[in-house]
This record gives sequence, C-alpha cells and structure tokens, in this order.
Amino acid sequence: MPPHGRRRLPFLTLLLSIVFLFSATASAASAVLGIDLGTEYMKAVLVKPGIPLEIVLTKDSRRKEASAVAFKPLKAALIHSDSFPERLYGGDAVALAARFPGDVYPNLKPLLGLRVGESPIIQGYNERHPQLGLVENEVRGTAAFKSDRFAQNEEPFLVEELLAMELQNIRGNAEALAGKGSTIRDAVITIPAFYTAEEKMALELAADLAGLRVLALVSDGLAVGLNYATSRIFPSVTEGGKPEYHLVYDMGAGSTSATVLRFQGRTVKDVGKFNKTIQEVSVLGTGWDRTLGGDALNGVLINKMLEDFVQSSTAKKEGIKQADVKRHGRATAKLWKEAERVRQVLSANSETMAGSESLYEDVDFRHKITRADFEELTSSYAERVVGPLERALTAAKLDVADLDSIILHGGAVRTPFVQKRLEAKAGDAGKIRSNVNADEAAVFGAAFQGAGLSPSFRVKEIRTTEGSGYAVGAKWTSDGKERQQKLFMPTSQLGNEKQVPFKNLEDFSFSLYQQLPAEDSSQPRESPVLKIQTQNLTASVAQLTEKFGCTAADISTTFSIRLSSSNGLPEVMQGSVSCEVNIVDKKGGVVDDVKGFFGFGGKKGDQEPLKGDEEVPDSANSIEEPETKTISTQVGSQTANPSAKVDDVKEAKKRTELVYLSFTAENQGLPRPSQVELKRITDRLAAFDTSDRNRRLREETLNTLEAFTYRSRDLLSDESFIGASTEKLRAEIESQLHAASDWLYGDGADASRDTLKDRLKGLRDLVDPVQKRKEEAVKRPEQIRLLKEAIDQIKQIATMVEVQVNIAASSSSSISSEPDTTSAPSSVDDDFADLEDETTETVSITSSKPSPTPQIPSYTLEDLKTLTSSYESAQNWLTAKLAEQDKLSPSDDPAFLSADMEEKAVELNRIVKDLLQQKMQMPPKARSSNKSKPKTKSKSKKGKGTSSAASAEATRSREKFGDTPVFKVENGDDMPTEEEILEVINRQKGKEHDEL
Repeated sequence: MPPHGRRRLPFLTLLLSIVFLFSATASAASAVLGIDLGTEYMKAVLVKPGIPLEIVLTKDSRRKEASAVAFKPLKAALIHSDSFPERLYGGDAVALAARFPGDVYPNLKPLLGLRVGESPIIQGYNERHPQLGLVENEVRGTAAFKSDRFAQNEEPFLVEELLAMELQNIRGNAEALAGKGSTIRDAVITIPAFYTAEEKMALELAADLAGLRVLALVSDGLAVGLNYATSRIFPSVTEGGKPEYHLVYDMGAGSTSATVLRFQGRTVKDVGKFNKTIQEVSVLGTGWDRTLGGDALNGVLINKMLEDFVQSSTAKKEGIKQADVKRHGRATAKLWKEAERVRQVLSANSETMAGSESLYEDVDFRHKITRADFEELTSSYAERVVGPLERALTAAKLDVADLDSIILHGGAVRTPFVQKRLEAKAGDAGKIRSNVNADEAAVFGAAFQGAGLSPSFRVKEIRTTEGSGYAVGAKWTSDGKERQQKLFMPTSQLGNEKQVPFKNLEDFSFSLYQQLPAEDSSQPRESPVLKIQTQNLTASVAQLTEKFGCTAADISTTFSIRLSSSNGLPEVMQGSVSCEVNIVDKKGGVVDDVKGFFGFGGKKGDQEPLKGDEEVPDSANSIEEPETKTISTQVGSQTANPSAKVDDVKEAKKRTELVYLSFTAENQGLPRPSQVELKRITDRLAAFDTSDRNRRLREETLNTLEAFTYRSRDLLSDESFIGASTEKLRAEIESQLHAASDWLYGDGADASRDTLKDRLKGLRDLVDPVQKRKEEAVKRPEQIRLLKEAIDQIKQIATMVEVQVNIAASSSSSISSEPDTTSAPSSVDDDFADLEDETTETVSITSSKPSPTPQIPSYTLEDLKTLTSSYESAQNWLTAKLAEQDKLSPSDDPAFLSADMEEKAVELNRIVKDLLQQKMQMPPKARSSNKSKPKTKSKSKKGKGTSSAASAEATRSREKFGDTPVFKVENGDDMPTEEEILEVINRQKGKEHDEL
C-alpha cells in the first residue's frame, strides 16, 4: 500500500488544478488597452478574450481621436449648483475652437512634467494659444489653466487633470467596445524616447486619475518595431544567421525621434528537453528633436498668412496689426486650423489657396501658397531632419550602410522635403520603407506588449530590450565629502540591476538622478529622481560589532539598484550591511553531519539547557533586532598528517554576517500633489462625471418627449385609435400635444429633467389607455382561441384519465382473484413417493407473473377531480368575462386583458404537465423467482406447464388492455414525451369517435 503522503498527492493535484482553473477564469475576463498618446491625435487598441487587437473607434466611428478637451458653456437656465460645463472631446472639441477659443485645450502632451519658467516649449504653447489662461501652479511650478467658466476661487486645472479626462474618454469608448459590464483597468502607453523621469511620473499621474493602471511605458520606436516583428521571422543567430538592423523615423505633430532596432531570432530552451525559437527586438540607440514636428511647420505657415493678411489693402485700411491678430483667440484658432489643412494639401499638391472669412474685424483673407514657397519658408527645419537619425546611429555605433531599411512613422513624414532629406542621407531611395501603418503601428505594438505582459493571453514570444535613454547616477555624503558615482549609461537595458557599495556606517541618505542634456548644449544638468534614507544602518553596524566582533574596516554597506522594466526609472530593491568573520570549527563525522542536517546535532555556542524556572523566550521580543543572515565559506585546508583522526581535524572558515536594512524612498524633482490635493482633483472629476451623466439623462428625456408628441399626432388619424377613443378624449389629446410642442420650442428646451418627465407623464396618461384598448382589441380574438384550445385539450385528457381509472379498477379486481402459487402435480407415478427425502418432499414452484407491457400509468379519482375542476373553472371564467365584454363599447376599458387569458392557458398546461410528470415513472424491475425455487433434478413438464400458464396470463393481460393505448418501454429507454402522449390520446379519441 502506498504511503500516506503519496495517497494525498492526487487530492493536492486536484486542489492546485482547481485554483489554477479559477485564476485562469478570472484572468481570462481581463482586458488590456494599448494607447498611442500622440501630440495631435490619440489612438487605442483593445485586447480582450474574443477581441484580439481591435482598434477602438470614437463615438463618430473614427479610428483616432483628436487630443483635445473642451468645456462647452451651459445656458443660463441650465446652470445649477451641482452642474459643470459640458465636456467635449476630439473633433467635437476642436470644432468649438473658433466659437469658444478660451475653452478648448488641444495638444497637451508636450506640457507634461515641464516647469513654466524653465521650458521654452511652454512659452511657445502660450504664444500659439494666447486665448487659454495658462498659469503656473504654485506648488509644482508646472502649467495649469484657469477657466472663465468657473468661479474666480476655483483652482486651476493641472495638465494631468485635463489629460486624465481625455484618457477617461478613451477608456469609456474601449469599455463600450468590450461589451456591457466590462471594466478596463490595465494599459500600456507609448511615450517619446526623450521623456524624463518627471514627464513619465506626470503621465502616470494622469493615467492614475483616469482609473488606469500602467503596465508599462513603451517608447514609440520600440512599439513600431514590435508591430513590425509580429508578422515576420528573422534569422536565428544561434544557427549562424545575421541580425537585421532597421531605423524607425517617427515625425509627429510635436517632435521627431529616430530609433535603431536590431531584429534577430534565437533558439532557447523550452519546457523539458525541447528547444524553441524566439524573436528578439532590441533598441540600440535613439536620437530626437523635441521641437521638430508638424506644429512647428504649421507655425511657419501661420506667420506667413498673418504677414500677407496685414499687408492686404483692407487690413491696412482698418489699421490691423499682426500682434493684434495673434492676441485674438478666435482668429488664432482659425489660422491654426487652416495651416494644418494647407500643409496636408501641399504634401500631395504643388499649390493651394489659403483663407478664412471674417478672420479679424470682419475682414476676409484669401492667399495662394505653393509648395516651393512652403519649402523655402521651412528650409531651416529641413536642415534638422537628419539630426535625430545621425544621433541614433552614433549611439548605436552603426553607419547608414549597416541599416537594412528606414521605417517611416508619424503624420508629418508625409511632408515631401522630409522624405527627400532622408533619401539623400540613406543614399538609396529603396531603403526608405512605408511597410508599416504610419498612423497605427505604434498603438498596435503597445497593445501587443500589453497582451504579452498580461497572464490572460498567449501571444507570439517576442522579447524586447530597451535602454534608459539617460545616464543615471548616485550622490551622497561620506566622511564630510560629496561623493558621486555613475550607475547606468543611456544604453543600459531596462531591468538591469547593480550592487552599489557604500562606505557609510551610520544612517545617511543618497539620491539618484538622471543626467539630462542642457537646452543650450552646454554642460549636462542633473535632475533628481529618488531620495533614499536609511533607518537602521547605525544600529545594524553596532549589532555586527558587538555580537560578531566585526571591525569598521570589515563592514560594508551595499544597496541593490535597478532600472525598472515598466517605466525605466531607477529604483532601490534592497539594502544590507555585512562583514566576514573568521571561525574555527571542529569537523565531525558523517553521522554528526546527518544529525545536524535534521536538527539533532550537539549544542553549539550559547545553546544551554533551560533551567527549571526559565521560560522559553517569546519570539516577538526579537522583532526589534534587524534580520541577520549567516553565509559560511570554507577557507582553511585540512591537515596533512595522515595519522590524525577525522574528529580532530579543524578547518578555518569565513562566515558572512548580513543584516538587511530598512529605508524610505521619496520621489524627487517634480513634487507629486498632496493627498488633500489629489482628493480635490478626484472629487472634481467625479462631479464632472455626475454632471455629464445627468445631462445625458435630461437629453434622453427631452428626445423621448419630443418623439412621443410626433407619434401621438399620427395616432389621432389612425382608424383603430379613433375606434378605441371618444371624440372628447381625442380633442383633449390634440390640445395637449399642441401645447407640448409649443412649450418644447420655447421654455421647454431649457427645462429640467424632472419637469420634462412630468410633462411626458401627463401625455402618457391620456394616450396610453387608448393605445392599450387598441392593442387589446387586436390580441383578444387570438388569446380567446388559444384559451379555448387549452380547455378542450384538458377535457380530452380528463376523458382519457376517466377511462384509465375505470380500466385500472376492473383490472385490479380480476388479477387479485387469481392464485399466486401453484403446486406442480407429478406427471409420472413415483414408486418412492411414500419415502422421506433428505431435502424436500413436495416441489412447490412460485409462479412469477410476467410484467405486463408498460403502459400509461393508472390515475386516481383525485387526479380526475383536479383536471375536471381546472377546466370547469377556466370555462366558467371565460364565459363570464366574454359576457361582460359584450356589454362594453370599443372606447371602454376591456373587462379582461389578453394577458389574463394567456395566464389561464399557461396554468392549464402546467396542471397537465405536472400530472404527467408525476405519473409517468418507470415500473420497478421484476424480481427473479429463481431464488425461491428449490433445486430439483426434474426438468420435465412442470416447467412447460408453468411457462404455458405465464404465457396464458400474459395473453389475458394483453386482451384486457387491448383497447387501451399502450407504450412499451424497455429497461433503459426514455419515457414518452408529452407530445407523444397527446398524440396517442388524440388517436384514441378518433377511434372512439369512429366506433360511435
């Protein structure tokens, strides 16, 4: 018999399987959202069980959403204490820029994590959008916006708060695609390669405010490369293949970046003895230009159009100056929209017309511009096109000739002079590739990365590696001097971990920083990221000194620091202080080693036996001491004396005593909002959501009321509606409808939802009763027919039950009169009949009657009474209600409803069904009579006589039930269905009718 532990293994396996099943089921219900956060447009792709990599459409069924949010002013009549301006997103928000230029916030991405007084990007944004109330946040120093739609004491909106609204909109569209009841929490978001720690933390704050958990931040170039690799197989370096090198050149609305990628296959060990080939995508180098993009080119066009506008005769006559137009929000919004259109047209045409009606002071503007003029105006920007490419190749230590292709991505790469410059740099136009979707490759790559990170999905195995982008170092004070050490290079891979030693033996603090290039190309600047403060270093050093005799020279402090694989920021994993102690240990035999392994060895050190009055020390009292770990290393050598005994051999060892340190980590640089500030922001976002939901409900009620008035007008001319109503009632309905229509186009347009609901209820109270009578007049004949059929059917079943009851009664009396046991007379004279037998004198055979063929089971008189009372009650109810209905006019409310008749019919069918299900049971299995039959040697005519008797009895049984419908059911067969029983009943009824 197997041991007990082995017998428990199947149960444990089953338990683990159940746990895995439940966890797999829970994870399968999850979904991941990939978001391409662009300057001008945002795109999203949903990954969900049953929805593999599907683009999230906007409410207008577009594949991308403009990166803008707007506050549409409310009408005065709709302003309440709990109401907020209506929020619009995407194209709807941009469309309001000309009407409400101070309430539309576009292209917020470049402002994330930047300080107002330090960044020229914020200054340029303020110049392009002078109508927005851009202010500086008092605590963080970042950009915020003051809206005139709120009270003066209302706190300005942080960029993160406005961006969180846009992310909430994207998330809402994705949940609508995922299906009712779906909730999306996880997301992978693309970022530019030049994002600093402060910009990354600002984006994570915006995602957190939107209710999203960021699984990873992926650079745009790597996301495009990941999408490029999903449909391709690359040469395996394990089999001697050469990797492919591609450069992703991404020019969007706000910036330009270049990323050098290495694509290769590799054979790695799989489960068991098998191997598998995976694909690898590695970032080797990046380069960027923060201000080279579509917006910069649009700015050149705006300046040109403004110059031509003020030089026009009409503008000169009105005395219009260029500075005045720039400060005018509505005119600036019109110019930005027109500049974007002109640039896109010139990408495919040699010339176009630019203009706007009533651009400023009711002065129209019309101007012709050619592609040559545009390229001349942007010549300084054209020279900067190849800069990111060259810097990326330098970081990767490659040359253009080493590249297999240059993959274009982003909307601005369609500009003709951009592709010309790249072709000239590549030296071969064939290297410039457009083999990925320039608009959606990044978002699909981000979604694929999210699917790979989630345990709910199984995707093609593509391993990615990416650099930190910036060098990371540490700064601290030791022995009164400032110390500094560089930990990671810009190309260091994310996930790398380093053990950093410190000589400090007392509690101290150190900071981690990023080394960022200066704006004026001077000495790089240091941007603090994280501050670490030890808590128990001094106490731990004292413990090592007192308990183990460690000296200061032997004690070392070490911290484990790595680059986070999710966002690339440095993080401290653990810290410890340790020292090596020399020990001399007497080596025992093999038996002592085995005893020590199982805890039965001799007492060592201070392990003394407990005395009678001593208590076992409480383990809780030792929690205050730091955790100590001992690592022993053999450093001595065994004596060379062969005559020495094994037990006397002494070995010199070194043992490492290690104590883990506790510490605190505090984010540096851009301060995170306080808990009070975060609560205020989340409360305001929740209030916006509530206000928007109430507004949608009010609009739905308004639309319902308006639709009801139109539909009710049509009913007034309907003949069936006229027949079900009186002339007086129709006149009142018509009067109320006219009044409602006039009210809707007047004060009703701004009425509250409660007022609209009351108005709608008043109209429904007049129209709905007539509609009910009209519908009942149509449904009533059919329901009457169905109820009569149900009554007739139960009558037929009652007749069948009555026949069965009578037959069962006569059958039981006939069968009970026949004997169950017969004596088998001897058919042959027996000379030894008078002699006693050792076993039995008389052979008695118990005759077991064969089971009759299973039939419709017998019913009782109670069943018959139930059926009779049911159909009689329904028949009487229907007769009474029909008599009442005949006395009413078509305009009166009906005496009974079709639903009542349907309920009666259902009840009759239920009674029949329950009766049949209770009675239709399998007959019990006939017991064999062999056990009661004594053994005899005779196989003579006794058995034949018995068989003939059983056959005759079976014949009599068949004759007795010959006129009754019989179902033959063998063991294991299913019982007849209700439809089959009713069919037999109807057939039996037909036979009775024929006999009559």
